[in-house]
Amino acid sequence: MKTIAVYGSAMVQPDQPDFIAAYEVGKALASAGFEVMTGGYAGVMGAASQGAGEVGGHVIGVTTGAVERLRGPELHVNKWVVDKVHYDSLHERLMHLVRDADGYVVMPGGLGTLTELAMAWELMRARDIPMRPLVCYGRYWGDVLSVLKTSPYVRASDWQTLTFADTPTDVVNTLKNAFHMDESSN
Repeated sequence: MKTIAVYGSAMVQPDQPDFIAAYEVGKALASAGFEVMTGGYAGVMGAASQGAGEVGGHVIGVTTGAVERLRGPELHVNKWVVDKVHYDSLHERLMHLVRDADGYVVMPGGLGTLTELAMAWELMRARDIPMRPLVCYGRYWGDVLSVLKTSPYVRASDWQTLTFADTPTDVVNTLKNAFHMDESSN
């Protein structure tokens, strides 16, 4: 079974469109036979975990003492996490979320999500990890990354690593194509 890391903001609330989209992405991934790995907390991480968990999917939460010390006792691992992997440092957590995934879905987010996207993209570019599907969800990342698109510092060939998807179905189809899966492999 392939494990897909879903990255995104912890600040997204249940009534916001990005939460609903992340829930649907998690649900679609699990329904298609993928394991879902997130940072294990709330927001997009909780939404994707919930979507996957509600359809019987396997959810891995990768947590860190660094964030827990910063946020305090109100920070909790979401209830949909089946397997919790805990690291003391943010660096170790980040490396697990990149290294131990077979593919990535990047939902809207802030600096942490940007770091996850950049790390996965750069490690693949440098061939430190194998090439894996890297799917940016919605228009958000196209807008955020647009200045790099015309930059002389990013090669045109580096953009071939990224795929952009607008719906949960597009995400799943992109991943299935990348892994050469068809309906019989579910």
